[in-house]
Amino acid sequence: MIIGITGTPGTGKTSACALLGGVLDLNELIREEGLYSGVDDERGSLIADMDVVYDRICEIAQGRDGDLVIEGHLSHHVCDLAIVLRLSPDKLGERLRKRGYSGAKISENVEAEAVDVILVEAVEWCDRVYEIDTTGRTVEEVADTIREILDAINRGIGIDGYEPGSVDWSEHFI
Repeated sequence: MIIGITGTPGTGKTSACALLGGVLDLNELIREEGLYSGVDDERGSLIADMDVVYDRICEIAQGRDGDLVIEGHLSHHVCDLAIVLRLSPDKLGERLRKRGYSGAKISENVEAEAVDVILVEAVEWCDRVYEIDTTGRTVEEVADTIREILDAINRGIGIDGYEPGSVDWSEHFI
């Protein structure tokens, strides 16, 4: 099985996955293996060729024993099961400002988080989806929660409390 750890940029994917170990960085794979069709100069990002990315991820997964865990904001497009990390839009904006993102890129990502873009895509694309609110949690706590979900998946049991739709930012806009 291919498990994707996904979410809007800035929600904590890379930091949490660094503590997990053994997680494939999808953005790095795309960059290093040239799995892109061009560059989006406006956003300062690569335009991933998702058909090629999907084929490469399947190739990597076939050569493994056990699950392949991948991390990146596009991972829900190429996985069977997604763990979506969420962060309150106001905290996300602060985090992206500290990273030096442009105003337009901050606005785009905050809006995407506020209206659940990645969660909705994950529900449409994946067989199963879990959702974790990272707001106010340490990277260690987020990594522990991901481990808990991965453990439940490996044991073939369900886990409650992380269902899609369990995170709701609508109160931030009232």
